[in-house]
Amino acid sequence: MRLSHLVMAGSAVLLLAGCGGGGPFSRDRPDEFAVSRNAPLVVPPDFALTPPAPGEADVGSDVRAQALQALFGGPQARSAVESEMLEAAGADEAVLGARSVAGDPETRVVNRGTLVQTIAQLPEGDGQEASVQIPN
Repeated sequence: MRLSHLVMAGSAVLLLAGCGGGGPFSRDRPDEFAVSRNAPLVVPPDFALTPPAPGEADVGSDVRAQALQALFGGPQARSAVESEMLEAAGADEAVLGARSVAGDPETRVVNRGTLVQTIAQLPEGDGQEASVQIPN
């Protein structure tokens, strides 16, 4: 009996010790009276810009050029090695939109043998189970 009273008294002390935060009125919270105003909006200095008329194409909206300019600062010149490689690969003979004619019977394809099929049939994974055997 005395042990149960001691355990109950100890748990009550621990329970009350967790409530020692100071009550609901002493917590940290933002001061609702310390509000500052945002700076006013500013009109851009170029007043010559006009929006395009409805149905009219936007002049200078080449999306590819804008993306290149945003990413790389504009199109860059190719190096001599890259130009030679593209010339050897026949880049000037490449068909634009080749993906749309991939199923066409007139499309020329190259048979890569069984290597590509073997690679395509390998199980997916992150390589954790991979092992290498080196002959002696």
